[in-house]
Amino acid sequence: NIVKSRENLKFETTFQLVKVIEASLPRPKPGQTHPATRTFQALRIAVNDELGQLVSGLRAAENILREGGLLAVVTFHSLEDRIVKRFIQARSGNNPRGNRYQPEKTNDIATFEKIGRKAIAANKDEINSNPRARSAKLRLARRLNTTSGEFSAFDIGLPKFNLGQLV
Repeated sequence: NIVKSRENLKFETTFQLVKVIEASLPRPKPGQTHPATRTFQALRIAVNDELGQLVSGLRAAENILREGGLLAVVTFHSLEDRIVKRFIQARSGNNPRGNRYQPEKTNDIATFEKIGRKAIAANKDEINSNPRARSAKLRLARRLNTTSGEFSAFDIGLPKFNLGQLV
């Protein structure tokens, strides 16, 4: 519907886009977020290259941190969290194959030691005092005394994406 609407009329305001999104999606149940929220989040992520910036920040941290330094990353949505999780997993020498049909991946020399099995999430008390913390996750890793090897953003699931394709 968005593409069809753009063919007929150029969007001049965000309100016009909101109306098209509302017409395209089912009405939210009470307590659910507005249907346009995810669309605007996706646009913001793409325009600001937020996932690419996250990967750049992880690489920079790996290069800057000395042995014993802590990498602490707070994520606020699943795309960010998946990238951080896979980065820490890959850089701690733990590269599981995606499924049983993929070949075994050779483990690179670990540059980080993963701290904790799971991400740390806010508890109920924190969420009550700070509702924005409900989606926050904290992941930790400790820098080891090894040299960083080659690293590709595509190894941790960052899609090949060109904003120019959308314009």
